[in-house]
Amino acid sequence: MTPMLEAAERTRTPRRAASPPTWLVVALTCAGQFLVVLDVSVVNVALPSMRTGLGLSEQGLQWVVNAYTIAFAGFMLLGGRAGDLYGRKRMFLVGLGVFTLASAAGGLAQDDWQLLVARAAQGLGAAVLAPSTLTILTSAVPEGPARARAIGTWTAVGGAGGAAGGLAGGLLVEALDWRWVLLINVPVGVVVLCAAAWFLVEARAGDRRRLDLPGALLVTTGLGTLAYGISQTEAEGWTAAATLLPLLAGLALLALFLAVEARTASPLMPLGLLRLRSVASANVAMFLCGFAMFCMWFFMTLYAQNVLGYTPLEAGLALAPSSLAVVLGSKLAPRLMRAAAPRTVAVLGTLVAVTGFGWQSTMTAEGSYATAILVPGLLMMFGAGLASTPLAALATSGAAPGEAGLVSGLVNTSRTMGGSLGLAVLSTLAAARTAGGESPAALTEGYALAFRVGIGVLVAGVLLMWVWLPRSAGER
Repeated sequence: MTPMLEAAERTRTPRRAASPPTWLVVALTCAGQFLVVLDVSVVNVALPSMRTGLGLSEQGLQWVVNAYTIAFAGFMLLGGRAGDLYGRKRMFLVGLGVFTLASAAGGLAQDDWQLLVARAAQGLGAAVLAPSTLTILTSAVPEGPARARAIGTWTAVGGAGGAAGGLAGGLLVEALDWRWVLLINVPVGVVVLCAAAWFLVEARAGDRRRLDLPGALLVTTGLGTLAYGISQTEAEGWTAAATLLPLLAGLALLALFLAVEARTASPLMPLGLLRLRSVASANVAMFLCGFAMFCMWFFMTLYAQNVLGYTPLEAGLALAPSSLAVVLGSKLAPRLMRAAAPRTVAVLGTLVAVTGFGWQSTMTAEGSYATAILVPGLLMMFGAGLASTPLAALATSGAAPGEAGLVSGLVNTSRTMGGSLGLAVLSTLAAARTAGGESPAALTEGYALAFRVGIGVLVAGVLLMWVWLPRSAGER
């Protein structure tokens, strides 16, 4: 057992006489998920200020986001498996502790490399924390309508975290400094950490097999190398050695990861799990949705500030109504799932998001708030909330108790890995379209192209969902 796990064992609070109320378990797990998702988007409005304060390049700005999401996606399977083996509550506490300390380090960074290292450490903490939030929640609520409602709340809070990040970041940058978009996590993290240590009850499933550290390193390094190669295409082109070498190396590392998983006795991701139709199809759908929808906040924030001239606070306020839309979609989904199959609800939500993406792709340099941000943002986020809940429910419904943490980690990994690669691809395409231009018209052309490509990805997702997703939650 690692020193960190031993420390968590020594500081573990005594087992409580009775399990906490379900609402309290849902509240604590949702609080953890809110922090994790918030930090994906909260830095977006602070990026221009970070660039000025630390002298970051355009590529450096992209890696402020990607350093977090790649570490998050790459180590989340390891975090999910660790929860199964060593205890979900313990991993919740360890992950939140690492996340909180890394947030403090990022807020105090004096150089660009320090910020990027802190963001990667945040992602590592989030990768340990996030699978535990969903696993603790699904373990506390029996399968059925009650669990669907709980997952809907978890999805809504996660979506609201992504949406509220813009508003919170804008307020903090305007009132204080860009550093506070990271430092604000410290007091919130401490409060949630103390409450979780006292109220949550420990649970684990499975024996104490060793963790697959080689698999975690291979998938994380492969994903990071692939994203780096994609980002190089903007400056070097697709045929340059500086682009081809990392692209090929990334693909080779991911292929090696699959080969290792097929042969190791305790794989990080048992490939047999993907033979379950509900798990495989829902995770591929999550990947495609994350590829397109994750980037929405990044480009909308840049469009508001760099093209329309909004301040960070104004940009955050402009995107705030989308927070309500994603919450509404997530809370409405369980109701619709009682009347229609989860597959139907997921397809409907994605089609609504496609409509929003199509509208957003018509943006101009002289766009008004109502038509260029408000309405398309509402459609995109309402659709995202409506689609995420049935996809998460389908993916987790196929898991055995001993693999609940792994499947929960896989759900988050698919969405975040899709977002990481989506950001690398779409930001590279947007930058290539602007061809170095800094005028509002040139920037708008690049952002609009990103949304048009997103439409194609989401349409492919709709077709895949309709053909591959199970017709009902009970179908495997």
